[in-house]
Amino acid sequence: MTLLITVFAAIIATVLWYNRKNDDMRLGILCFMYWGASIMWLVDAIFEYAERKEAYFTPAPADMLNDAFLGLSVVALGLVIWLVRLLITDPKGSVRAALKRS
Repeated sequence: MTLLITVFAAIIATVLWYNRKNDDMRLGILCFMYWGASIMWLVDAIFEYAERKEAYFTPAPADMLNDAFLGLSVVALGLVIWLVRLLITDPKGSVRAALKRS
């Protein structure tokens, strides 16, 4: 489930990055984080399948729910890291302008 969630997030981020008009939002970083997480979960799935064989395809509902929460947490953490970096670099100067007005 974690692999599925992060792959969907990586695909969405990649489509958004590919269709961008300019690179002010730095979506490439988000793509790299999600594709890196997807590769990590793929390796984890391969090793878990090697260990559990057929039992890998019949997980308990509690395990699936736990994996879904973990996948969503990874996606949320990636978004938080991307947003913090975006606010620090402030490509459009919005944060700087807002702080000067205060």
